[in-house]
Amino acid sequence: MATGVAAVLLCIGVSLLFLLFAGNKEADGAQTRATAAWNRVVPLIRQGPLPSVLTQGRVEAIQVVNSRGQVVAATPQLVGKPPMADFHSTNSNVRAARVLCPPAGLQGCMTVASYKVYQPGGVWLLYVAVRVVPWYGSTTALLLAIGVSLLVTALMTAWSFRDLTKAMAPVNAIRAELAEITATALDRRVPVPRKYEEIKWLAETVNDTLDRLEGAYQQLRRFTSDASHDLRSPITAMRAQLEEALMHPQGTDWPKMTVAVLAGVDRLQAIVSDLLTLARLDARAPLSREPTDLGQLVSAELDRRTYRMMIVKDLRQGVVIDCDRLRITRVLVNLLDNAERHASSQITVTVLADGTDAVLEVVDDGAGVAPEHREIVFDRFTRLDASRDRDAGGTGLGLAIAREIAEAHGGTLTIQDSARGARFVMRLPRRRGRQDAPKVSGHSGKLGGS
Repeated sequence: MATGVAAVLLCIGVSLLFLLFAGNKEADGAQTRATAAWNRVVPLIRQGPLPSVLTQGRVEAIQVVNSRGQVVAATPQLVGKPPMADFHSTNSNVRAARVLCPPAGLQGCMTVASYKVYQPGGVWLLYVAVRVVPWYGSTTALLLAIGVSLLVTALMTAWSFRDLTKAMAPVNAIRAELAEITATALDRRVPVPRKYEEIKWLAETVNDTLDRLEGAYQQLRRFTSDASHDLRSPITAMRAQLEEALMHPQGTDWPKMTVAVLAGVDRLQAIVSDLLTLARLDARAPLSREPTDLGQLVSAELDRRTYRMMIVKDLRQGVVIDCDRLRITRVLVNLLDNAERHASSQITVTVLADGTDAVLEVVDDGAGVAPEHREIVFDRFTRLDASRDRDAGGTGLGLAIAREIAEAHGGTLTIQDSARGARFVMRLPRRRGRQDAPKVSGHSGKLGGS
């Protein structure tokens, strides 16, 4: 399309140059005709005989005016008429020219040339009139230029339309394919053309987007399936316990049955609470950030709770971050709950500064996580077999929530190598500028792990 427009503009430019050339050539021709008339009449004035009626030749009109201002000779249309003009050269030049609209005795605009002819009795004037030459030369040249321009424009338009039609064919194919892609056919991809780089890039981008969409949809389906399963299990167990109690009310240990049902309710509540937390994180709910000394925050939380395992603390002070304290505390609680499920006897909690990062590490002395499982454990509702064996009450959402919170703060949560057990490392950006923070107090509200 751009090539066609450029060609049309070039054609128009060439046509204008052609018309200017034709106009200049026609103007030169008019001046040549006037000069020829001068060469023909001046000898008659000087040598005679000068007829009263002159032949017109290739000019429009001729007049000869004597030194007393009388017309002594003229072409037929000006015989007996006054001079067609009243100007002459006022300097040493013999010739002067003006455009008159019209000259006396004539019609239309004409270029009148005035020539001085020196005679013994004074200066005579020879007037020669020719038609005014337009800038484009002649009507024939103008029509020729217009015709050629229209022809070239039509050809280029047809060529551009054909090329555009070919270029739009892959776009139409992409549109048709996208129109047929539904939630049940996310594996389909749009065709990628070999020509037209821009459309090729568009198709590749669309396919990349479809890849991400398919992955997200599959993850959503797995998430929905896992959530349904984890919610169904405690509901099924509670229903069975209640039905059995109703069938045998006299033989039921109601306090024991109530405790079992309440345990199922607690598990359902934990799952729902975690799901709501993930929903808020997915919605990118705003964080209540404030300067916080990470070491003091961790120390306060560790002192507030009791643990089944021995906690070894290595907490550096002055490691300040801008964070939502409640959510960072949730990360710590989830990591500690996970460590308690897998530790043999000891959990080590470390806070330190590493360049521009604040680092929180939670390390247990359990069996650890195999390298091939270090990313899987952060998927929602993922619990490895060892985790299920040791704690069947977990929701499988704790580590997913912890990573989402870390990423919402612009940080990361990963599993790193360690001599023994699992080593969870959270990195958050340290606060720039002044590295002080208000004293961290205890937190209210339920922050239970998963």
